[in-house]
Amino acid sequence: MAGYFVMEPCVIVAATLMAVGVVASGLPQSLHRQLFQKLTTETFDAGSYFKIEVCEDGRQRRLVLDSQSMPKESNVFLVDHAWTFRLSDAFSQLQEVPGLAQRMASLMCVDTDLDTDIEEVDAVKGVLHENGTKSNVEDILESEIHNATEKGDGTVKWLELEDADIGDDMLLSLNLSSKFPDLQALSLCGNKLETVEIIVQEVTKLKNLRALWLNNNPVLKKCDHCMEDAILQGCPKLEIYNSNFTINFGEWALGFCGEVYDKDNPSSLCLRDRPLQSVTSLDLSNRCIHNLVNKAFSPAEMPSLSHLNIRGNPLEQNSVRELLEVLKGFPCLQSLGVDIPGPLGESAIEILESLPTLCTLNGVTASKILEEGKHVIDSMLQPRLPEWSADQPLADRVLSAMWLYLMTYRLANEEKIDETSVWYVMDELGSAVRHSDEPNFRVAPFLFMPEGKLSSAEYEKHCQKLQFKSLSYTPTKSSNTESLHRSDGCASRVYTDIPYVEEFLTRTEFVITTEPKDADIIWTSLQVDEDMKKATGITDQQYVNQFPFESCLVMKHHLAETVQKAHGSPEWLQPTYNLETHLPQLIGDYYVRKRDGLNNLWILKPWNMARTIDTSVTDDLSAVIRLMETGPKICQKYIEFPALFQGRKFDLRYIVLVRSMDPLEIFLSDVFWVRLANNPYSLDKHSFFEYETHFTVMNYGRKFNHMNTPDFVREFEVEHQVKWLEIHQRVKNTIRSVFEAAAVAHPEMHSSKSRAMYGVDIMLDSSFQPKLLEVLPFPFEVILYSAIVAESITEVANSSMFVVWFAA
Repeated sequence: MAGYFVMEPCVIVAATLMAVGVVASGLPQSLHRQLFQKLTTETFDAGSYFKIEVCEDGRQRRLVLDSQSMPKESNVFLVDHAWTFRLSDAFSQLQEVPGLAQRMASLMCVDTDLDTDIEEVDAVKGVLHENGTKSNVEDILESEIHNATEKGDGTVKWLELEDADIGDDMLLSLNLSSKFPDLQALSLCGNKLETVEIIVQEVTKLKNLRALWLNNNPVLKKCDHCMEDAILQGCPKLEIYNSNFTINFGEWALGFCGEVYDKDNPSSLCLRDRPLQSVTSLDLSNRCIHNLVNKAFSPAEMPSLSHLNIRGNPLEQNSVRELLEVLKGFPCLQSLGVDIPGPLGESAIEILESLPTLCTLNGVTASKILEEGKHVIDSMLQPRLPEWSADQPLADRVLSAMWLYLMTYRLANEEKIDETSVWYVMDELGSAVRHSDEPNFRVAPFLFMPEGKLSSAEYEKHCQKLQFKSLSYTPTKSSNTESLHRSDGCASRVYTDIPYVEEFLTRTEFVITTEPKDADIIWTSLQVDEDMKKATGITDQQYVNQFPFESCLVMKHHLAETVQKAHGSPEWLQPTYNLETHLPQLIGDYYVRKRDGLNNLWILKPWNMARTIDTSVTDDLSAVIRLMETGPKICQKYIEFPALFQGRKFDLRYIVLVRSMDPLEIFLSDVFWVRLANNPYSLDKHSFFEYETHFTVMNYGRKFNHMNTPDFVREFEVEHQVKWLEIHQRVKNTIRSVFEAAAVAHPEMHSSKSRAMYGVDIMLDSSFQPKLLEVLPFPFEVILYSAIVAESITEVANSSMFVVWFAA
């Protein structure tokens, strides 16, 4: 099985299973034979032509052509699948399959902090006690003094003591100020410094210090700006603090970023030197610069500057006009990187017009920007890279990072489409293929079938299936209200294609007929549209068990729209987004919650599937975005703290009978169906993959848990010390509000010839407030569900409520 992507000027094939046919994939015909040969011989020879490079500081890999040239559309290469799985199996496979977590972690670059020789490193560290560690640091200091003596006057101006296990006591004992009074740059990154007072005391003794790095020390997690302010007050020459520019930045900081100053050349030899004269490229990105205008940053000091990057800086103390005036003064400036919108305004075109010497802006040629009329160019767009913590296990790192690498497909045959998507990761070579706004290749998957068969693709059977189910889901038209009772006093004739209705509807008020055109009442599992009416002889004078436009209730995305249109954001509806139309709004909500430290657990549901098919729970935004590929979905805020019954999650299915939408007449059965999860509820991240923990509908051979209403109510009241009647009243109010929303937002739903049954799923939160989950059409399942809770199909089918519901 394989797919491919066509490179300009070459072709590569990636193993996948998403579409049918080489022709549909777009592979040039000239490569068909070569592709077939490599598939049949399983030839994977891409390594002879390409190499994988590390990029983004080791957090990503990219595929590059290693040969000198390759003619356009001249070759095909196969790429294998490294991991294929279903979401419910992902975590268990990473734990149980030998070497899988390690391979995926390496492929996704989330193991870069793990030393391959970690055992050797630990062995070395194990023999170092505190004195031994200090001895090691003192050896470094002596070595620095020795090197400085050999190269000059013995003055050490640049000192790097990184990841040396230096704590507060050791910093005091090192007495750096007496040994290195002329020190200009000091790095103490990755140590164990914790006390603000000790750090300030020792650092401020270094009066010539220009740069100080304390990154990745425990003290930074618990201190505010007081330490920085104290250090700046005690070190008036300090220009760089923890990689950021201070308010004192000048020639030294600019020289450091312009690669003039480094460990081998920590300062200029003479005060009269103009060291920045030779600077042609200057990267000032993400330096927390508030005011760029000063004596050092000027055309007089850097007359040769041609490439400048100032992205990621607030620069709020400079006006747009002020900054443009300064930049205009650089005669050689050809390339500029800046946030747009940002400190230079909101328009790339206006920036280019103000700075006519620029050839490129944010990596895009000026001519292209002007030609295409682009105003926003690369506005802080950075590669999305995986994030993890040092103590996070490999399996968890992979589960978080995999969404940046996953591809997906879903299988089908002549009977049905697979209800669960298959996800896969391409091998190291395929996963190293990076996106580009100006690509030199194109990607298109296909299905390889050695036997030449695929029943789901047989066009004739597909047409037959469509003909057999030749019903669309167009709602019926409304008609004038008339009495249901026959004027001749005879029983109402009922046509149904549902065996349970035909078998158990035995009351004398009704009689079954096998001809739809002869019936007074049509109770069918199919949608009654114009085509069905023509085919069966059904007329507008017959009653049907469905309302026009009921999709506004029974399709999840329409349900949310209906409720929101009528009620805004009621307490009983969780925040819900249609991913096809409201993804930006969801992302905004997600990041606001992340900023405010709120729970960010979400549930994704297909628009129109039931029984939790293709439903996922995640707190990963990348997962949300990638899961969109498996079909249209809503994303709804997960009820992370539901009411529990004996430690397990549950929901309630209520049966609602609708007799009229205008005026609204609905009937609610006091008997409801309780559905219980099989496992105790948990918010452990690994449990999100456990179906029987987070879902209550047990399909596909899983253990089925339910309770009858009286037993559940009695035990629930005892467990939680509540009165069910109060909860039940809140549920009734919620259900009433749902149908009021439909009546208000969609008056076209009313029809005097319609009656319908709906299932309404409700969950209670930990405060016992009802939350609406979904509304389902009930052409026949209601009979089965009601039979479970009422213990008798006959009782339900012949109940007085059934008669009242259909009475006009």
